[in-house]
Amino acid sequence: MSGAAAPGEPGWTPRLVALDIDGTLLKWVGGGGTTHEEISPAVHDAVQRALDAGAHVVLASGRSPHGMTGIADLLHLRGLDESGDADRLWIVASNGAVVLRYHPGGEIDVVLEETFDAGPAVRAILEQRPTARVAIEERGRGYRVTTPFPDGELSGEMIPTEVDDLVRGPVSRVIIRDPEATADDFVALASTLGLHGTDYVVGWTAWLDLTPVGVSKASGLDYVCTELGLTAADVLAIGDGRNDIEMLQWAGRGVAMGQAIEPVRAVADAVTESVYDDGAAVELSRWFP
Repeated sequence: MSGAAAPGEPGWTPRLVALDIDGTLLKWVGGGGTTHEEISPAVHDAVQRALDAGAHVVLASGRSPHGMTGIADLLHLRGLDESGDADRLWIVASNGAVVLRYHPGGEIDVVLEETFDAGPAVRAILEQRPTARVAIEERGRGYRVTTPFPDGELSGEMIPTEVDDLVRGPVSRVIIRDPEATADDFVALASTLGLHGTDYVVGWTAWLDLTPVGVSKASGLDYVCTELGLTAADVLAIGDGRNDIEMLQWAGRGVAMGQAIEPVRAVADAVTESVYDDGAAVELSRWFP
């Protein structure tokens, strides 16, 4: 129980641990846009100690659901019901636009999906960056894309689709990728366009995620906390990217990975070691020795 102790203070114990995946649990490949699909023993053991102590461990990522369940399996995650017995996991996917329950090694049950009309924003971006590639999730299969993305950046199959067909109906998330641009180019582009009716986050590379207004990892985790009878004050969150900023600000204790860029580090309550030094395990070990 978190008791009366303030988050991060002696006597406080996280009741829910929210973990980003890429750059937090998984190490980047050569500093690029893909990660090794491997969990270090130190991180695996630290997560198990949190589970054994009765904490809920929730993956929170920009990945689509089918790109997250395999990581849950690698971590041997398990859900807990009110009696402490095994139950389905909670997972926050697509930067908070999709919340699901997952039976490890088995079925997915989507319990919340936020959608929006992405057409105006996508067309405005393509007017400025005509070489950009666009993708939306095709759940359980992969992604529908205007042009194939670089190898390893998307999980599952890539299905060629015309842009008008991609955004014909409501979607939960759109990915914009331009290998000819930089992350700074995309920060400036998003700021200039305004992108009314959507929220956005820029990744490590020229990668832009569009989501419904007000939707983030924080909003998805807040939904999970409500279902579990918890609050943000019960949450330890760890992440490294721009899409983790709202989550780190919202959580009772928000911790940035050591290699995180300054805007992420600036909003965190603390900064742990880098992903290459198992920073997530270092932070978890403070609370679950």
